[in-house]
Amino acid sequence: MWKEENNYLKRSFKFKDFTEAFAFMTKVALIAEKRDHHPRWTNVYNEVEIMLNTHDKGDVVTEKDHELAGEIDKLLT
Repeated sequence: MWKEENNYLKRSFKFKDFTEAFAFMTKVALIAEKRDHHPRWTNVYNEVEIMLNTHDKGDVVTEKDHELAGEIDKLLT
């Protein structure tokens, strides 16, 4: 579940292993590039944390972040 905290929209994801986590990140990267909206994220082995905010609006959460979060969620269904 996404949560808004400290001017970020955040969510953590856990996968079977590093390969699945990296494949997920690759898919997210392609969507983000198309939208010209790039996440801040971390990856340690099978865990990925994504943090979204809109840099050109003063580093706050906007509709653009919620839209990208929705696209990311669709990757998991």
